[in-house]
Amino acid sequence: MADVAARAGVSRALVSIVFRGEAGASSATRERILRVADELGYRPDSAARLLARGHSRTLGVLLTLHQPFDADLAEAVHPEAEKRGYDILLATNAPGRSERKAVEALLSHRCEALILLGPGSGSTYLDELGRRTVTVSVGRRITGAHVDNVHTAEAKGVRQAMDHLLGLGHRRIVHVDGGRDPGSAERRRAYRAAMRRHGLGDEIRVVPGRQTEEAGAAAARSMLAERRLPTAVLASNDRSALGLMMAFARAGLDVPGDVSVVGYDDSHLSHLMPVGLTTVRQDPARLAEHAVRFAVERLEGEGVAPREAVLDPKLVVRASTGLPRDDTGR
Repeated sequence: MADVAARAGVSRALVSIVFRGEAGASSATRERILRVADELGYRPDSAARLLARGHSRTLGVLLTLHQPFDADLAEAVHPEAEKRGYDILLATNAPGRSERKAVEALLSHRCEALILLGPGSGSTYLDELGRRTVTVSVGRRITGAHVDNVHTAEAKGVRQAMDHLLGLGHRRIVHVDGGRDPGSAERRRAYRAAMRRHGLGDEIRVVPGRQTEEAGAAAARSMLAERRLPTAVLASNDRSALGLMMAFARAGLDVPGDVSVVGYDDSHLSHLMPVGLTTVRQDPARLAEHAVRFAVERLEGEGVAPREAVLDPKLVVRASTGLPRDDTGR
């Protein structure tokens, strides 16, 4: 502002008045100041102005690199935040960088609230974090912590997927587990419950894994090494399902002719595969809407207790599932 004032031949205080849009400068002076500012490439620092008033109006969003559904969520958070007059700042989980470091980076940049996409930290730390600043967990339900929770009804989504496979006639259905990744425990429990509910307790099989393509491919290789191949596989997420399908294809198997595959998330990956993936859809736009609303309402309201939003999933049937093969094994 001092540079603009010097070139325009006015005081710094008058420049400040013009930039704030307040009365006190003639039309000619206002136009001259704005023209000089444009010539100098000056832009008001809105972040500094907000901080001077005690607010940054910035929401920090933590996501995991290479997780397509996190990218879909982060993309959906942007317009929701803008509608409420907030900006967002992204930080990423990545190999060699702890989640806590990413969180502290967001806080150091004066983010007023945190939206954590599938946080992996323990509930004790998240409770402490939620008492330091407004915190929303998306995609993972944190019990006993002072944070808001926004997630899909995981068990309902798995039941839809299992009912679809069982309705096609599948009985040898394997679940590729997601380990400790978000939603994995609930999906694993729901798979076991569905198998028992249909009298298939003896057929229950959970293959260890994670929510990555590499883990899906490794699970497929372990199945291929056995005498009896399942007729269907429920993967913990779309990335795992993609790894499964790639490994099966390399082994000369047809999806769904030899084995049906179901994913979870309906991330943009599910639309890019050579064989369209049957998957359980989580709605990133609605998840983002609830997450931003929870964060803003707690920022702008006194004594708002942590809340929970549980959204309904929807099975999307595509080409990766079909009738089971009619043989009795490999």
